[in-house]
Amino acid sequence: MADATQNNHPVRFAVVGVGQISQQAFIPGLSRIEDAELAALVTSSPEKAEALGQEFGVATYSYEEYPALLESGDIDAVYVATPVFRHREFAEPALKAGIHTLLEKPMATSVEDCQAITDAAKQGGATLMVAYRLHQEPATVEMIEKVRDQQVIGDPRFFTATFSQDITEENHRGHSGFWGGPIPDMGTYPQNMVRNLFHDEPVEVYAKGVRTSGREFNFDDTVAVTLTFPGERVAQFTISYASESAEQFTVAGTKGEISAQPCFGFGPGVGIEYTLTQEGSSESFAHDPVEQFGGQTQYFVDCLRRGEAPEPDGEEGMLDVRVNEAVLESLETGRPVTLEPYQRERTVTSDQVRRVTPADEPEDDELVDQVPQNG
Repeated sequence: MADATQNNHPVRFAVVGVGQISQQAFIPGLSRIEDAELAALVTSSPEKAEALGQEFGVATYSYEEYPALLESGDIDAVYVATPVFRHREFAEPALKAGIHTLLEKPMATSVEDCQAITDAAKQGGATLMVAYRLHQEPATVEMIEKVRDQQVIGDPRFFTATFSQDITEENHRGHSGFWGGPIPDMGTYPQNMVRNLFHDEPVEVYAKGVRTSGREFNFDDTVAVTLTFPGERVAQFTISYASESAEQFTVAGTKGEISAQPCFGFGPGVGIEYTLTQEGSSESFAHDPVEQFGGQTQYFVDCLRRGEAPEPDGEEGMLDVRVNEAVLESLETGRPVTLEPYQRERTVTSDQVRRVTPADEPEDDELVDQVPQNG
């Protein structure tokens, strides 16, 4: 089939799963990329197919027609943003067909599925990237390199974070069980951050969850997690679908600390900020907002053009999913869960950073056939 990575035409993307994140973030971000374009939409919603296909002037496919799209020669890449429990269903055949795949995080609902997706990329000779948008965000990468490489806070000893929003139960995230809930969706951000700050993997996971009275979630809507790392390091974070929006983290070491707020969110007006404190003296760093979804897509396209493997690959996705699995087991048993020691060779580096001007995003009431996350 034709491959845009081998010629001069733009990389042609199909968006698989046209929910809020696709309509409000990915597609606007894609419009900022000169050497990529929207070529097709794959959705189970006839209303979305008709309205959005007409708006963007692209072909639309049902989920049942997906195999035909993969064989059509009309696309070079897919962005998979279905609910996580369908990620393998759509990523695996695309990769086996040689279609490059940008897969939303979390990667899947099991380590086994992560491995199957990674194996499919090798089998099909296609590029797989897990959509960790903060791995291309300037302030995030700057903090990671300052802690990990420059050791500006000395030896990192502990990490704390909160990340919350008030999700409506009518949104699919509000009634899809653990894997549609706050830990895989939002907890991935602090756990991925601390894994990269510490440049290590947790060896023990303990979690405690609660269900807020009066809410109708079918999972623990607020969860506190403790991760133990080698070297007597510890990380704690609390994630919630049932409180006012909040986000912050602090990482403290033997010679200082970094506190960041905002630190996990995105949007045209969101610029990540942090304060570095050393020996009682503090310095603040504020970064202008960037188009995070456009930046991650630009990095993905650049990797395709250069024939390079993206840093947030299947291994990175798997390492977060194995923590998510352990959180679920701990919630079910009430006991800590031990993980085998693991060391990832690849690291987040500043050459991944992409500074793309923020795109205008549609408002919640402009979304097509979509219950907004926040009601």
